[in-house]
Amino acid sequence: MKSYVITVNGSLYNVTVEETNEAAPAAVPSVASVAAPKKAAAPKPAAGNQGSVQIVAPMPGKILGIKAKAGESVTKGQVIAILEAMKMENEIVAPQDGTIASIDTSEGASVEAGTVLATMD
Repeated sequence: MKSYVITVNGSLYNVTVEETNEAAPAAVPSVASVAAPKKAAAPKPAAGNQGSVQIVAPMPGKILGIKAKAGESVTKGQVIAILEAMKMENEIVAPQDGTIASIDTSEGASVEAGTVLATMD
């Protein structure tokens, strides 16, 4: 018998397969659901470290890069982060001139629409 872990539509399954010399299978392999590993949560900003303007993800996706740092001065339209969604890279830009107060995500993080990526003053 051989055991395998198979992923189907994001769900993990343990599958045991029996090897036989017969033309037809002797028994149907058993399939048991396995709990999927949890994804790491995006880091939370320290209390009192948030700015008055939130920069949010306009759509769900994965953060490919962070282009600004907390404390950095930015101008309107300057790229803050790169968000990959539907196999396209989207630039997340500063909505106004100001200073980045906090970066609330990290490279590689999966985010939902409306997730706060950064704040600024």
